[in-house]
Amino acid sequence: MLILLPPSEGKAAAPRRGAALALDRLSLPALTEARTAVLDDLVKLSTDPDAALDVLGLTPGLAAEAARNAALWAAPTLPAAALYTGVLYDALDLASLTGPALARARKQLLIFSGLWGAVRPGDRVPPYRCAIGVRLPGVGPLTAHWRAALPAVLDDLAGDALVLDLRSSAYTAMWTPRNAVSVRVLHGGKVVSHFNKATKGRLVRALLLAGARPRTPAALAAAVRDLGYTVDARTPHELDVTVDAL
Repeated sequence: MLILLPPSEGKAAAPRRGAALALDRLSLPALTEARTAVLDDLVKLSTDPDAALDVLGLTPGLAAEAARNAALWAAPTLPAAALYTGVLYDALDLASLTGPALARARKQLLIFSGLWGAVRPGDRVPPYRCAIGVRLPGVGPLTAHWRAALPAVLDDLAGDALVLDLRSSAYTAMWTPRNAVSVRVLHGGKVVSHFNKATKGRLVRALLLAGARPRTPAALAAAVRDLGYTVDARTPHELDVTVDAL
């Protein structure tokens, strides 16, 4: 089973030292050309601070983050597992996984990104600022760019395996898996927003620790129930997970 995650707007602080970016060492090397196009375009844009703020949709208070993009090729890197922060990643707590659970995370998780397309937790990348909704001057809309580049790579990777798709709506448009299941989080009969992310992070962590290997949506629902969640199948490929506490 593959598990698809969105990135987080929040990123870890830039490391002071570390190896520079090596695109050819990232997972899914067939994406190198598409990644290079976005990276070069973003770096060039970011040499003009005012233009970068405008295109990236950032406020003046985030000017330093936009300026940091100009040095991405030489910036120190850290594993994607440590880069992304925020509610989902805090609940998932990748840093504390060890042994078989860590091995599963490295193999099963794909983190989607407007800059990198998709990376695995162990891929080393620098902190950056570039959401999927951005339209870069050369590449154009990032959603369309990745929608053209990702299927040839990810369709083969996924094959007929089950895909647990926990991406936010902005990132689901990048690639549509053949055998995907999405999850909606409910509390008191209502869809939750902020705690949706926390629940999904805890759910992924529990699945990794349990070593669950469902092959069908029904088997996934059963595995989630075994973890103590209340689960209803809204459709064959959409699960509702109800939580009692937020």
